[in-house]
Amino acid sequence: MEEKIKEIREADFQAEVLENKFAVVDFYSTDCPPCNALEEKYEALSEIYGDDVQFIKIFRQGNRDLAEKLDVTGSPTVLFYDNGQECGDRLTGGVLRSDIMKNLDAMVGESRAEELHSMIKPVETETDVLILGGGPAGLTAGVYLAQAHIETILVDTALPGGYVATTHLVSNYPGFIEPQNGYMLSHYMSEQAIANGVEFRAAVEVNKVDLERKRIKIDGFETIRARKIIIATGSKPRPLGVLGEDTYRGNGISYCATCDAKYYQDKEVVIIGGGNSAIEEALFIAKFASKITIVHQLDHLQANKEAQKKVISHDKIEIIFEHEPREFRKYGNMDMGVVVEDLESGKKRELRTNGIFIFVGFIPNISQLSNKLKVDQWGYLETDIEKRTNIDGVYAAGDVTSKPFRQITTAVADGTVAAIAVGKELE
Repeated sequence: MEEKIKEIREADFQAEVLENKFAVVDFYSTDCPPCNALEEKYEALSEIYGDDVQFIKIFRQGNRDLAEKLDVTGSPTVLFYDNGQECGDRLTGGVLRSDIMKNLDAMVGESRAEELHSMIKPVETETDVLILGGGPAGLTAGVYLAQAHIETILVDTALPGGYVATTHLVSNYPGFIEPQNGYMLSHYMSEQAIANGVEFRAAVEVNKVDLERKRIKIDGFETIRARKIIIATGSKPRPLGVLGEDTYRGNGISYCATCDAKYYQDKEVVIIGGGNSAIEEALFIAKFASKITIVHQLDHLQANKEAQKKVISHDKIEIIFEHEPREFRKYGNMDMGVVVEDLESGKKRELRTNGIFIFVGFIPNISQLSNKLKVDQWGYLETDIEKRTNIDGVYAAGDVTSKPFRQITTAVADGTVAAIAVGKELE
């Protein structure tokens, strides 16, 4: 433990936290990837703010009564205290360094914050390969490179695992007889990468990417230079662009069944979409919801036949074909409305529901990348057979690339090809 961080138990909480002027508390757990991602940031910030703010760590499993009393239900959870009163934001999951600093700055005041910021020194790190993105493609590439004794740093703005980590069950990944929880499959991949020597920068902010010069800047102070770069940033759920969608995103509208289905126990939900993700997630949500209405723009579903059969015969699920959403509305907690238009007649009507899930495909995560990269008509990165992009020394793998199918297995294959090709070039 760093000198300016104290590990305490429940009995010490009053004296070390509530009786201090300023305190920040990290409730952590063991075998917790988000906790591991936070640890280095927490220690580094304690060296900067530690003379002004008491930095505390509490092992959550060993102090359950205190955690329950404070309504701390996940690890890590970071709490801030000003003269014994909780203040600022509660930070959980993939905690960003900038979010911790924002709350610490508010506690110490603007002038003192400026002084402390001046203590932050730029850091330059060199590596052989820099991987952008920690989904299956990036993690696989990392494993192959590390096993070849090639120095590799993997950078991800979230926690390693990619979109797979939000999938409730994965039943078609080779090597597992029983369906695997998506989070655990991602966890196995990231732990394997760590065990082989991949260096991680997880839950960071990427400030600048310079592909031509093979360097990036993260968290405002660290510049990483590499000989080769592999882009494995994946894709994200495609928004509809319908009135009210941005307003109620995360507040009645969700894009993740694994994350939010549990909140709709015995409630009614509307699902927008008719492809694989919409239909498969509908079956998962049906474990919780009392009724599901699927709204689809076509006159038929586009999911795999087996999933279609299950949905069509499910007594909780109704499908409205040839309709599109035109507006989302919110009337109160768990009280939503979606205005849908009949594409044949043009008539509109409102469906009242408790929550809305949108599953209408994905878009590539390339907004921070060079506009010199060659992309296809849908914005996905084009590569050659060995996953090279049109920028020298820059490769791309996984769902961010142009290809006919996007599955975990195809992402893993892409990561393998990119890593072997990079390894040969470095030799």
